[in-house]
Amino acid sequence: MERVIDLDEAAAEVTDRAPGWRAAGLTVGRVTWRDETAPWPQRLEVNRSLVNDPDAVGVLVSGPAEAELSVALFRGGWADVDYVVGMDDASALPASGIASAREFGIQLDSWVAHVFGQLSCSSESSL
Repeated sequence: MERVIDLDEAAAEVTDRAPGWRAAGLTVGRVTWRDETAPWPQRLEVNRSLVNDPDAVGVLVSGPAEAELSVALFRGGWADVDYVVGMDDASALPASGIASAREFGIQLDSWVAHVFGQLSCSSESSL
């Protein structure tokens, strides 16, 4: 898989935003890593040092009324983004053509806003 995005930098985008999300009442799961060289089925690791060749990084964000946002960013520049807001509102969000960790951070802000609304206490990175 082509290396478009530095996944360590992308994980930092998540980590930078997590305190603001928590302050706004969201629950932020640990960042997970997938190792491309691991045997199938590849396990998700929370310890970055156990991953030799990361090909994906992910996070699960939960909010009120069991709303959830699941994001898995692949180093090739796309992400699997799924959310559930209620019984009648669950879907995937478009997430391709991401060219940098910074762009991922901007997308992450928009996905969180889509699922949980504008947060009154956010630590979104400045542009």
